[in-house]
Amino acid sequence: MNLEPTRPTTKNPPEQFAGDVWLDMIAVPHQDGQHLTVATVRFAPGARTAWHSHARGQYVRITQGIGRFGTRDGSIIDAHPGQTVYTPPGQEHWHAAADGSFMEHIAMTENADDPATTTTWLEHITDAQYNGEAEADA
Repeated sequence: MNLEPTRPTTKNPPEQFAGDVWLDMIAVPHQDGQHLTVATVRFAPGARTAWHSHARGQYVRITQGIGRFGTRDGSIIDAHPGQTVYTPPGQEHWHAAADGSFMEHIAMTENADDPATTTTWLEHITDAQYNGEAEADA
């Protein structure tokens, strides 16, 4: 048993996030065969991820504020403290803070065999997607 070192808070990159989003790692694999990563992620009001998917899915537990989660079919879930959102492997989605409030969640992700392929990042979401509005065809 050991006390884990405190890692510095990092700001997530603008290529994958719109607005201010900070990450604090809680748990990372230590040995072969371990795959779980856990992090606290804090979103400023209206901040959001780009579209992305996880090779082995993801659990997200809301701890503060209101989280918004969207999928390609246009469905949006608003989740509150104490609620957990599960995203299955390969499902393209986004997460965000609702307008007007900060949001914090604990993200639990199982790394892929090649950790570099755990999360596939795609394009940024539009304001219409964030707001749950149908977009006109181009």
